[in-house]
Amino acid sequence: MSGTPLRSSHDLHDYYETNYESSASHPPESPPPRKRRQKRRIITIIAVGLVAVLVVIVVYFTVIRKHSSSSASSSSSSSSSSSGSSGKLATGGDGSTVTTANGTQFTYNNSFGGFWVNDPGNPFNNNAQPNSWTPPLNTSWRWGVDRIYGVNLGGLFVLEPFITPSYFDKYSPSAIDEWTLSVAMAADTGNGGIGQLETHYATFITEQDIAEIAGAGLNWIRIPIAFWAIETWPGEPFLAKTSWTYFLRVLEWARKYGLRVYLDLHAVPGSQNGLNHSGRLSPVNFMSGNMGLANAERTLYYIRVLTEFISQPAYRDLIPIFGIVNEALLGVIGKDSLTSFYLEAHTMIRGITGYGEGNGPYISIHDGFTRLDAWANFLQGSDRIIMDTHPYFSFGGIDTSSIAVNDDKGNPGGKWPTQACNAWGPSINASQTAFGVTISGEWAASPNDCGYFLRGVGSESTNPDCPTYDNYQSYNDTMKAGILNYVLASMDATRDWFFWTWKIGPNAAGVIGAPSWSYQLGLREGWIPRDPRTAIGKCAALGLTPNPFDGTYADWATGGATSTIPASSSAAFPWPPTTVSNANVPLSIMPTYTSTGPVTTLPPQTFTAAPSSVTGPVNGWFNAQDTAGGVVTVAGCPYPDEYNGIFTTTPTAPCTGPSA
Repeated sequence: MSGTPLRSSHDLHDYYETNYESSASHPPESPPPRKRRQKRRIITIIAVGLVAVLVVIVVYFTVIRKHSSSSASSSSSSSSSSSGSSGKLATGGDGSTVTTANGTQFTYNNSFGGFWVNDPGNPFNNNAQPNSWTPPLNTSWRWGVDRIYGVNLGGLFVLEPFITPSYFDKYSPSAIDEWTLSVAMAADTGNGGIGQLETHYATFITEQDIAEIAGAGLNWIRIPIAFWAIETWPGEPFLAKTSWTYFLRVLEWARKYGLRVYLDLHAVPGSQNGLNHSGRLSPVNFMSGNMGLANAERTLYYIRVLTEFISQPAYRDLIPIFGIVNEALLGVIGKDSLTSFYLEAHTMIRGITGYGEGNGPYISIHDGFTRLDAWANFLQGSDRIIMDTHPYFSFGGIDTSSIAVNDDKGNPGGKWPTQACNAWGPSINASQTAFGVTISGEWAASPNDCGYFLRGVGSESTNPDCPTYDNYQSYNDTMKAGILNYVLASMDATRDWFFWTWKIGPNAAGVIGAPSWSYQLGLREGWIPRDPRTAIGKCAALGLTPNPFDGTYADWATGGATSTIPASSSAAFPWPPTTVSNANVPLSIMPTYTSTGPVTTLPPQTFTAAPSSVTGPVNGWFNAQDTAGGVVTVAGCPYPDEYNGIFTTTPTAPCTGPSA
């Protein structure tokens, strides 16, 4: 048959109406009786054949192609970065075989109705679904109705000692963060130099990991990246621009298995919190210190570059959340100054994306390690800002209360499940109304700070129970049941969550030294639930009533109404802010940058099997009207070290001049 392909039963009905039934109004002259019988026989045979063909076509388009029935589950597919053996669309559900780009194969295990889609001809195909209760990427996420069951890919593109301890063991004691690790690697040319980091990017998280995440009943991944994925400046030892290629590869896999992505800018120039996962252990010099304003300007530029990329139609359904600065330390920076930065970022981002649902990502900010109720009524009328809280008991001091016992009602986990419900449930539920969309971007299965390098290189916990928690091979059933009940309570209390983290790598001795922080290990060993939905109602089952959220947000919080931040907010929180904490000079003479340099545009991926009509619009820059320059230094101006802000000569007047 020629013409438009038949895609549904409606098409089939229309085809018959147009091509067969219309002839009944103009019957031909009747042939002789014998010829009439022969003709009817021939017509009957043809009709039966056509019906059989049409039924096959309809079944293909409405069932096999769309949903991947179990009979089609044996289909194999290459990863979506290659065209596969046939170069045609392939899909598979539970029990299907996946063939990766290097030819290795694994079985896709997903008992929750999820299915993958590999479409070399359209690498931006959003039809995949991780499970039956999660809308596919081509369907809108319903905030307040759909639940986030997510996991972080910590340690992949921003290295942390406790997640990838073997690297820090190798370069001990000098390597304590990614800055010093990069310096040590670069000097070790005989063992691959800093190229070891690219090997890590290529191997730490694989396609099978992403498939396992979907098969575990999860539906989101949070991907931390650092500013050096975009560029580095002279003197910065980080491996520049390399992780971006592998970030795009993870996006491919996420799309293939139907997982949504929360992009998290985890490390910014100058360090937003002074912690090792900001890139460098140092004083806070983002929005604080003498370089605080300059580093914030540079951070805004990187937020702009990332926003331009992920707001393109090919990515905006895949990446609905953008965390613009991870864990900025409110106690050092100050709330007014940080609010000024967030308001400026909101104005800039929405100037690129436009306003309202579907126009660019939700903007996620962190609570700054302060109470959630301190953010009530924050920038009301803003367009889709999310509050991200990271509830941990791990760093609040030593508590040796056992998790391997039952509470007074016979519930496993001792005091810890009830404490999770009470500490987190009411405040998060209240924030859903007082602030807007509130999620838990990080939490763990550990109630303490036990774990190899968890507190950093050379700073191990003094908790006497750590040998028990760290040696997971010796966990008994009571220990596993206690941790599982604590995990279920944490999931229920936090509602929309991302576990930290998916995988913990072994140390130099081949041991996973922080087992309670690995979702993957917990699934295998039994202290993470096979189905995260079983957590719903856990706090109520413990006899607690944590003021449950009814799922209703203000219209502006989810893009259903026009953003109307009052002018008073702009007046109260100007950019730049009126003061910057811990600076030795007035704001007027603090170092700044100029937006007159070339713009760094993030490169899109190349898909050789897809037509240019599909891939051509993807160029790394969404809004052609955004023509401002890139951030560069001012010629002739002295700049102190970006991480310590110490002046060699303290300035006494503003430094102005052309761009360097």
